[in-house]
Amino acid sequence: MSDGIIGDVVPALRFDEAKLRAHLEAKIDGFGRDMRVQQIKGGASNPTYKLTTDAGAYVLRKKPPGQLLASAHQVDREYRVMKALENTGVPVPRMRLLEQDDSIIGTGFYVMDFLEGRVFRDARLPGLSPKERAAVYDELNATLAKLHLVDHEAVGLGDFGRPSGYFERQVARWTKQYRGAESEHIPAMEKLIEVLPGMIPADQSVSIAHGDYRLENTMFHPTEPKLIAVLDWELCTIGHPLADIGYNGFMWHSHGESWGTLDGVDFATSGIPTEAEYRDAYCRRTGRDRIDNWNFYVAFGIFRLASISQGVYRRALAGVTPSDRPTVNGAGTLAEQALEILYR
Repeated sequence: MSDGIIGDVVPALRFDEAKLRAHLEAKIDGFGRDMRVQQIKGGASNPTYKLTTDAGAYVLRKKPPGQLLASAHQVDREYRVMKALENTGVPVPRMRLLEQDDSIIGTGFYVMDFLEGRVFRDARLPGLSPKERAAVYDELNATLAKLHLVDHEAVGLGDFGRPSGYFERQVARWTKQYRGAESEHIPAMEKLIEVLPGMIPADQSVSIAHGDYRLENTMFHPTEPKLIAVLDWELCTIGHPLADIGYNGFMWHSHGESWGTLDGVDFATSGIPTEAEYRDAYCRRTGRDRIDNWNFYVAFGIFRLASISQGVYRRALAGVTPSDRPTVNGAGTLAEQALEILYR
């Protein structure tokens, strides 16, 4: 699995490579020799590295250095859910090792196989034909439906999250995360924090919820429009499937290149579905007639993004971030968009 530009490790994210090499040679059968470490740049959360040996290539994901917000950067949860999904038909990389001993490289980490493939960073899919674009979005939709139909108890994730009250807990959690990283007064965030708890729909569906399911967090076959891996499971829990599909719905409203935007797309000719077509395809695959309160699910996803954005901004201010992106707080713009969608 690779999900970004590969290059030298930035100074703030270096660690004792000799100690790691000795550890992995002892722990992973056939790991290989002459390990080389490079950083995979692209995300703004858990630092990610490519490890290359004479036997093959691997990916290491670790917690960031420094003071971390409570319940963030739980790489052990990422590892556990991908391990559980190994034989379910949901495409995930092969898991090799979870290490929770901080003394090896300073934080907990896990290792999985490196996959060669394409990560589409531009959701408009320039360079693909309309037929290929349609296939990519269909794969994205079908894979999410497949994930939501997995019996989480049967794959050993019965204790991975509480099955009821998902949105109540999530609104409270992301409010707390926001407060923990707050750097200025944002009226739109205050309004969302006030109104969201009273707007939670009655639907109590339960499934594995990925938490950050979007095009950029999947990998496709090098040449075919076939989804070969779902990546970035850091926010996964047992939760509500409509949180994931609503979060997908933000794609049709986002103006942010870094998250993914469909600004300027002609849905009649591009092969890319409309928001309603995408939502309806998901409903067909999961046996739903329709999704009531669609605006809530989309707005909730944006609210959560705003809280995450605040946390990234706060870490950037502190000089602890694996991203080369400029230091801009996107929380306010996102919160305003969430409000607009909530009341459209």
